[in-house]
Amino acid sequence: MAHSRRSFGLGLAALFSSPAWGQAKGGPTVLVLGDSLSAEYGLKRGSGWVELLRLRLGQQKPAAKVVNASISGDTTSGGRSRLPALLKTHRPAVVVIELGGNDALRGLPLAMTEDNLRAMTQASQQAGARVLIAGMQMPPNYGAQYGRQFSDMFAKVARETRSALVPFFLAGVADLPDPTRLFQADRIHPNEEAQARMLDNVWPELKKLL
Repeated sequence: MAHSRRSFGLGLAALFSSPAWGQAKGGPTVLVLGDSLSAEYGLKRGSGWVELLRLRLGQQKPAAKVVNASISGDTTSGGRSRLPALLKTHRPAVVVIELGGNDALRGLPLAMTEDNLRAMTQASQQAGARVLIAGMQMPPNYGAQYGRQFSDMFAKVARETRSALVPFFLAGVADLPDPTRLFQADRIHPNEEAQARMLDNVWPELKKLL
């Protein structure tokens, strides 16, 4: 979502399979695989929701470690290609997959996005990690049918792989009466004020996995 200027913002505007896996010097590792929504695009360093997650875990689960492997503009294909090395290097206990929005912005086939999401989820599970999928929604100008199919895709993959799901990662941010209030000037990327809400959307399901 880092490079598009469409009206996106206006409408939006396993614990471990073995004891040794996922242990980072005595605690579990949470790997966040996302795009600009998780990569602090346009924000000052340390203010994004992943950094807020790091602080919260430091208070509630101090042994846990957070690895932010998010890249602005990334797609599910990019995440799928990067994931094997990340799993090998970090041996996460939990993988948060926050990808798919850029696929829609680029008009990529839903079937391909779904296949990539499923492949990333299964690869993470096979590596011994539990998975949390952060679902997204498209604005009304993409059409009701497409929007429904896109949103349902995340739920379908989560259901079929028995993964945790956040139905809409930007709930309480992109669905306000004023769709621009919690967005940066580009009307695509959430502002600093929105980051705590984004973390609160993820936290209930993530906490269960830890």
